[in-house]
Amino acid sequence: MVIHPAALDLPHALVEWVTMLVVTREGGWRCKLRPSQPAMVALVYLREHTPLAKTAAGFGISESTAHAHTSTVIHLPAERAPGLLKVLREADTDVVLLDGTLTECDRAGDGRADYPHKHRRHGVNVQVVTDPGGRPLWLSPALPGRAHDLTAARTHRVTRICGRQGIPVPADPAHQGGGPWVTTGIKRRPLQELTLTEKTVNRALAVPRAPVEPGAARLKSWRIFGRSRCSPNRMTSIAKAVLTLERQR
Repeated sequence: MVIHPAALDLPHALVEWVTMLVVTREGGWRCKLRPSQPAMVALVYLREHTPLAKTAAGFGISESTAHAHTSTVIHLPAERAPGLLKVLREADTDVVLLDGTLTECDRAGDGRADYPHKHRRHGVNVQVVTDPGGRPLWLSPALPGRAHDLTAARTHRVTRICGRQGIPVPADPAHQGGGPWVTTGIKRRPLQELTLTEKTVNRALAVPRAPVEPGAARLKSWRIFGRSRCSPNRMTSIAKAVLTLERQR
């Protein structure tokens, strides 16, 4: 198996950009492989989530070497990931959309904390902020999958930062109670149905926040977010790396 940049549905310019990060990293590049090859190993891992053993065989290297290259290269874009405040100032948008997503992991990190009963599988909670068109602007660090979306948004100060910037945040009902700048639909109360007025309000709120779903789906095109074969503890670095790569596309 030979892996070539054309096999990835990513711009060649993005591969070149990651290669330049490898070339110019602190301490220089000291490896027999060309810098483009470690870049490709990491991108294949993130985009296709091909098992490292299979990727290593394609590049003619050992699995341990592939793992080392992946960890090293992922760190390079991850450390360039911007904070939410910087993103909001650069985007100059009047509104942002907020959604929480569960990134499944096949290995348990903190046991019960990583196992939300709602989804019935191990994973981590990642908050996604997009522009009104659904383009991802920011990804939060990963929290245990059992964390509630509102708790996660508060932990990462999403609602507070957006409020200070005066930016409204349409979100799903899981973020209800996030503050005056957060607008959510109305939850159905136990043993009660929503009134006609409440249903109309929910439909009206669903329209402006609809693009957040394709935005989250765009992130899932990085198959590492599908069912990652790694510890949940690595997902924060992975989320930061993917955010930086998405901003370079």
